[in-house]
Amino acid sequence: MIVLAVLAVAAALGVSYWLLMSPFSPTSKAYPYQAPTASSGEKVVALTFDDGPNEPYTSQILDIMADHGVRATFFQVGDCVQRHPEVARRVLDEGHVVGNHSLSHRFGTYLRPRAFEREVEQTQRILTGVAGRTPALARTPWLWRQPALLRMLHRNGLNPVAGEFGHALEVFQISGARMARRAIAKTRPGSILIFHDGFDGHGGNRAETVTAVRLTVEGLLARGYRFVTVDELLGVPAYLQVA
Repeated sequence: MIVLAVLAVAAALGVSYWLLMSPFSPTSKAYPYQAPTASSGEKVVALTFDDGPNEPYTSQILDIMADHGVRATFFQVGDCVQRHPEVARRVLDEGHVVGNHSLSHRFGTYLRPRAFEREVEQTQRILTGVAGRTPALARTPWLWRQPALLRMLHRNGLNPVAGEFGHALEVFQISGARMARRAIAKTRPGSILIFHDGFDGHGGNRAETVTAVRLTVEGLLARGYRFVTVDELLGVPAYLQVA
């Protein structure tokens, strides 16, 4: 009986993940994880980063981007932007795009939709104040795609953007070379790759991610890929027009 109960719980969690977090779920149409024209075969890819800014790792990633002439999209956490406003400004100054990734990256806010909406709104104000631009792109932490949350983002003028994790075990900071091999292997024309320059909203060591990013960029460039920002890939605005 206990075994059956455990299996039932595991099955329920699996279904919940598939519907509400997996980029390949039936709900992904409203939360794109790749370009709709991916089948065209053009070798373009969007490189994205979540959970930052987080020093010194965000700056190290920006150095890699500059060295290779690559532009990326950074989905930033409001609390982290307030800790490192100069890095958020550098992201924009160097031609990258910034998106909204919540204020605190706390899972509990998902259970209170109005609280999560307040986080999104506050992060919009923070990014506007620090960077001078108001994002039109958003990514919910853990790619949570509860329909009510997606409707809320659209109501606030934001386009939800998902993607595929470069490596599922990045959180454990496994070998950067191993992460890069997996990211390169899964990349297809129109892919949106996700790496993390922070950990939730709390910073953390991302040295192996930095190595993985360098190797992934070099590997995909060698394979003829061209890097674009998410708005360019999906044909949507990067920022809202503020009156």
